[in-house]
Parts: sequence; structure tokens; C-alpha cells
Amino acid sequence: MHRRSFLALAGSVPAMCLAQSGEEGFTPLFDGRSLNGWRVEDGPEAAFYVEGDSIVVNPSFGYPAWLRTEQEYENFDFRGEFYLKGWMDSGIYLHAPQHGRPGWNGIQIHLFHQNDDKPMPQSVGAIFPLIAPKKTNVRNQGEWNTFRISMDGPRLQAWINNELIQDLDISTVPELAHRFRIGHLGFQSLSYPIRFRNLRMKTLPGKERWQTLYGGVDDFSKWQVSDGKPNFIAAGDVLHADGNGLLATKEKFRDFELQLYVRHARHHNGGILFRAAIPGTKIRPYEIQLHDVEGAHYPTGSLYFWKRATYPKIEPEAWFPVQMYVKDRYVRIRVNGDDVLEYDQLENLEEGPVQLQAHQPGTWTEFKQILIKRI
Repeated sequence: MHRRSFLALAGSVPAMCLAQSGEEGFTPLFDGRSLNGWRVEDGPEAAFYVEGDSIVVNPSFGYPAWLRTEQEYENFDFRGEFYLKGWMDSGIYLHAPQHGRPGWNGIQIHLFHQNDDKPMPQSVGAIFPLIAPKKTNVRNQGEWNTFRISMDGPRLQAWINNELIQDLDISTVPELAHRFRIGHLGFQSLSYPIRFRNLRMKTLPGKERWQTLYGGVDDFSKWQVSDGKPNFIAAGDVLHADGNGLLATKEKFRDFELQLYVRHARHHNGGILFRAAIPGTKIRPYEIQLHDVEGAHYPTGSLYFWKRATYPKIEPEAWFPVQMYVKDRYVRIRVNGDDVLEYDQLENLEEGPVQLQAHQPGTWTEFKQILIKRI
């Protein structure tokens, strides 16, 4: 056989294997040669590398480094293999955010070397660290293991070595119900040289119906200044805010989920407002405070004037996700994967614009990927 013909045949082997095993419709996520289509987050580029036909975790660069797909996915059938030899610890991330804590904004399926007689929330196959697997079934003596994860929201199923280890409706689990439903797939680094190969996935029909409020310059027309003299600049996919005042959506909302990324200068002051003021009364729009001072009367995540939030895990000048759930008299706020506020005494039930507040001239705040869904 000519060398060129041999290389062409070798390059087609993964696709042939998929067809022979009845996996039509699956797309390779790893080409077996490079990290094309993947990106290292929270660590140096060398935190993950390719050796042979595998992605390898570099033991020199541990947590919080992780490797993610460049694309985001909602529903999918994700399959592959992982290699364990001795004590090893890692995880597979689902619906992980572009920024922030992947295992707390998204979901982590735990990978571990130990077979526990009684499965625990930290066992291999657990939805870490919350839900134990149905059983543990891992090969750890220098052997490859298969995994399969099916996300068909809200149903999540997972298999290790062809045995079902998870099968649940995540909307029924309070700790999971409000996590991201669209995000990246990824692998966690904990300084153990675990390997991954033969990664492929099939996209399943989506069910989420998010509306983009700001994703780029073209969306700036959906907003208008509603108060004061703020300085909002549409800088590509980032909405940069300074000055003092409010930028409001032209569309009005009453009950909704809101999801966005925020970053800001150190000790900034701003907010996200919802529902309109009621004419003839003292009832104003509600404000979710953005203020990274842990000892402040109303720090980030607080419902200003009404209830103080638990201070979240955020840092100045670093992007973090903010999620809001507003329904009738109830509001829930999640910041970087933590529930920081719940309140069920909202009096104002009027619809109104979503408003972004610039409140401290000379101290910037930025927003991006602003999504909303009516409920």
C-alpha cells in the first residue's frame, strides 16, 4: 500500500468505527492530534496537551485549570473514554460557563479511581458533590473506561463502562434546578495525568428559548437611556458602563429568567433593576445591587433596601455570571454558581424594562451575553 493511501485510510478510522458501532450522527470532538476546538481556562495553555491519541492532564498545572469546548451545547449525547492508573481525580463538566466556576454554574460528573461498596456523593460517577451514583464501576489499573452522558433537559443520564450510574430530572433537584442549561463541555485538572480519547457527541434538539438582549453592537438598538447621564458604550460583545444613570430595555418584562456576565473595577457600584415604578406610589423598581465590598450594607446580589445577600465568590476585574429568577412575588439571585438571595415578598407586580445602572462615575462596569427568558 502506498504511504499516502495508508494515511488517508488511517485518518478515516474513527468515522468507520462510529458507523460500524451504530453511532450514526455522532461528530468527533477531538481529532486525535491537536486541541483544535478546545480551550484551556483558568490556567496556562500547557495545562492540557496531546500525546498519542489522547488528551492528557498536565500534573504541573492543577486546579482551577480546565479544558472546555469552544462551542456551547444544550442537549447532547456525549461519549468517550478515560484512562486511570492508581490514584486519580478529575471531572467532566456539563453546561459549564465561559467564565466563573464550571462545577457550580454547570454540572460535574466526578471521575475517581476508587470503587466504593456504598456509593457516595464524591464517588466516581457522582454529580459532585451532591448526588451519589447508582453504583461504582471503574477500572483503575492502567485501563481505559468508557463513559456516556445523555443530557435531554431536564433529564440527565450517565453510564460508565456501559452501566447506568445516573438517571434523574435535574429540575427536581433544588441545587441543580437553576444552573446553566446551555454551556461548554469540559474536563477538570486536579494535577493527576488522567487521559481522554475517542470523544464524540451527537446534538439533541434544544428546548430553551432565550432572547438575546445584548450579544453585540447590533443589539444596542434594543436599549435606551432611561435616567441620568450614563455613558454606555457598545464595544463589540461587551457593554461598557460609566457615569451615573440607567440604560433600559425598550421591551418590558414581568416574570423572567435573566442571565449575563459582569465584571467591574475594584469597589465599583452599580446594579440591575427590574419592574417599573408604580405611578402615584412610593414603590420604585427593584434593584439587584452590584457592589464588591463584602462589608457593605448591600453587597453584590442584594435586593437593595429589602434584603442583604450572602457575599458571593467574585473578584474585581474578573468576569462572573449573574442569574436572576423573578416570578410573581419571588426572586432568586445566583452569583458565580452560588444562591446568594431568595425573597418572596415583592409587592410591585408591574412589568417594566430591565435596567443597567452606572452609579459611580470614573469606575467602570461591563456586561456581556445578556439573555432573558419569559416565564
